[in-house]
Amino acid sequence: MSTLEDIISNPAYQPYLAILKGARNGFVYGVKVRFPHALVMSILFGRGDWQARARVIFRATKQHAFNLAKFVSLYKTFMLIQKKANGGKERSSDTFLAGLLGGYIVFGERTAVNEQIVLYVVSRVISSFIPRAGSPYSSSAPPAAGSAVKPMPPDSRYFTLFAALSWGAVMWLFEHRGQTIQPGMFNSMTYLYRDSERWTNLRNLLWHNQ
Repeated sequence: MSTLEDIISNPAYQPYLAILKGARNGFVYGVKVRFPHALVMSILFGRGDWQARARVIFRATKQHAFNLAKFVSLYKTFMLIQKKANGGKERSSDTFLAGLLGGYIVFGERTAVNEQIVLYVVSRVISSFIPRAGSPYSSSAPPAAGSAVKPMPPDSRYFTLFAALSWGAVMWLFEHRGQTIQPGMFNSMTYLYRDSERWTNLRNLLWHNQ
């Protein structure tokens, strides 16, 4: 036990243990994010008996969790390799290259789960170009560990325009090019905007969708 504690506390092993810890955190986060989402989507839009729905929930949660674990560990591994190859110094391009390789290896295969994750990432990348406001989200919130940077909310004027354009675009796509929308969002929008226009009695007007 003392030998294990010595290894854990030894700075020489820190970069390698960080890869292991990153994989662990990626797996846990993937389970926490995907399981409730898959559960709700299965209840609302799932088909078949509950045993079949449970298998869908398990597969989606497993894929999300393992893919995040693999990406985090690969990203940290590529960062470490580049740092060692550059004499122990990190370059600004290292993060892009590590993310590029990790994304290609882990998320390059088109699956429903991978597509949702990539679309989530893309939306954050695009929204990061909205001009920022002059103060952080919360002046009392401490910065993340190891960073003095505080997230800045979008300037409210630009965000209003961004939100309006986003919703205008997605509603147009839904009505005229629905085949291009990610399936999870398409099902949600169908439930909200099309199923709400159909009913035959009081039960499926107020209690049950159909």
